[in-house]
Amino acid sequence: MKRILLSASIALASLTAIPAHAGGSISLEITPQNADEEQGMRLGLGLMALAMSMQGNANVAQNGIGNAAGIGQQGGDDFGLIVQDGNNHTGTLNQGAGSNAYGIFQFGEGTDAAVAQSGGETGILIQFGW
Repeated sequence: MKRILLSASIALASLTAIPAHAGGSISLEITPQNADEEQGMRLGLGLMALAMSMQGNANVAQNGIGNAAGIGQQGGDDFGLIVQDGNNHTGTLNQGAGSNAYGIFQFGEGTDAAVAQSGGETGILIQFGW
């Protein structure tokens, strides 16, 4: 019995001594599954840009150091939004063929996003980095 308790104690101590890993990230992409969801997502992106006092169809908001963002649009009726809060984020959004809407939201440290839309697509990408 003492041997089992000692083994369990050693195993537990070794698990708590594992150092945290640096330089990781997690991403969540949300895309609408029907026309109502798409309309709601497009409305939400537009309201966010309005609340942030942004104008136009391509908007970037950055808070931090070492962030880079770019939006390319080759069609009509495109809307793109990149929000970076933290340091060393990279985000690019390329929208072609028109009628696209997308938002990239990056928080924390050092996330990387490259999104390409080929026409009539909608989505949101949320990233957290450490």
